[in-house]
Amino acid sequence: MELPATVPYLDWRWDDLLFLLLAGVLLGAALLVVLGRDIIRSALWLILSFAALAGIYGLLGSAFLAISQVLVYIGAIAVLILFAVMITQSKRGPAKLVFNRQWWVGALAAIGLVILLVLSILLTEWDPTATVQVADARDIALTLFDDYLFAFLALGVLLLAGVIGGLYLARRDDDMPMTNIPGGVPDEEEAV
Repeated sequence: MELPATVPYLDWRWDDLLFLLLAGVLLGAALLVVLGRDIIRSALWLILSFAALAGIYGLLGSAFLAISQVLVYIGAIAVLILFAVMITQSKRGPAKLVFNRQWWVGALAAIGLVILLVLSILLTEWDPTATVQVADARDIALTLFDDYLFAFLALGVLLLAGVIGGLYLARRDDDMPMTNIPGGVPDEEEAV
């Protein structure tokens, strides 16, 4: 049985409905990343938002971008973020999150960015006859490893330096006293 060209009762094309669903998942997951209180769950919501974006790239006909999104952002960046959070989280920190008193600065910056985005969309003259050219994966690889080889290698070195820096920050200091931790060694003043 073949699907009809449009969604029954809505008279929408199927790819438009799928785009709206993926965009809703993307925006919902991105909001949960920002508004979440648990950093591990926020990282998992970030993975979901990356996956929805990969689906949107696939809908647009760019299989290379969709696969790159899954491999690079979900497979590498998000996992690196999760490992960095899990390695560097200390049990010596405060039990509750400290409320940020400068939230209004972030809200003003977000409102300013939304205004700039809306203005740029409204003031752009869109050409409805323009066609989108999708690059072949071979052409992208040749450009990346021929013309931009130094930038590609520099980015690899930068990521390696970030991982080494994260491991250095996560190393355990055995000479650091374990005070004010349930089950830890009490201070000398508290023991008396």
